[in-house]
Amino acid sequence: MKKEMSYKAAMAELKEILDLLESGQADMDELTKKAKRAKELLQICKDKLYRTSEEVESLIEK
Repeated sequence: MKKEMSYKAAMAELKEILDLLESGQADMDELTKKAKRAKELLQICKDKLYRTSEEVESLIEK
């Protein structure tokens, strides 16, 4: 079973990808892979933010 990535880890990896892209050091093959990975990481972050928001709203309603 694969361990779920934390929000903090996903954001850190996104920052690394952004830094690489901004540096202009990524070649075209690497750029494609990094763009796909960034999309996956963004989805992980969005899902975690949504779940956290739902949990907080649930706690407030109680």
